[in-house]
Amino acid sequence: MNKEDALRGLYAITDPQLMAGEQLYLKAEQALQGGARLLQYRDKHASPAEKQQRARMLNTLCERYDAGLIINDDLQLCLDVNAAGVHLGRSDGDVPQARAALGPERILGVTCHDDLSYALRARDHGVDYCAFGRLFPSQTKPEAPACTLTRISEAKALDLNVVAIGGITVPRAPEVIAAGADMLAVIHDLFSHADVAARARQYSALFS
Repeated sequence: MNKEDALRGLYAITDPQLMAGEQLYLKAEQALQGGARLLQYRDKHASPAEKQQRARMLNTLCERYDAGLIINDDLQLCLDVNAAGVHLGRSDGDVPQARAALGPERILGVTCHDDLSYALRARDHGVDYCAFGRLFPSQTKPEAPACTLTRISEAKALDLNVVAIGGITVPRAPEVIAAGADMLAVIHDLFSHADVAARARQYSALFS
């Protein structure tokens, strides 16, 4: 996986409610078949042993499709399974410490909501991408702070790698990309779809 190539396109984020049991691997592989460049393993309720097993299997899948597995909020798990990178929320870890532990080749992303000053500080500490959102009403995080498309454009003008998240759908996606998003982070509109691979291809085609 080329790091720069991985930071543009569809960013698929897993959801244990939409992907229970073996559906986690089946739907994840379908998203990768459809062109997802990054796959984030996000699970707040599994045991440490379950997370280890699932992350290892997802990492194998990602390697097969030349994509990167990003671990949500768990730097040690990322290192344990040799994943492509980690994503940290605003209160989920020390960014400089994470950068040092990951080394230069792995991906480090952070949640910025709509905070440009935080994003710039994060970039100075070696973050590879900044996630802005929620852009639209979100089923996964309805309480998340709102962010505008104007803020996406402002972030891109500062030469940040911008991930857009929150209520993104295929019809809304073109305006988000036009505003400057390098990646679209999608959960519900991807993994609740009857044909995940076909939906992923729709998103991936927008970046062609």
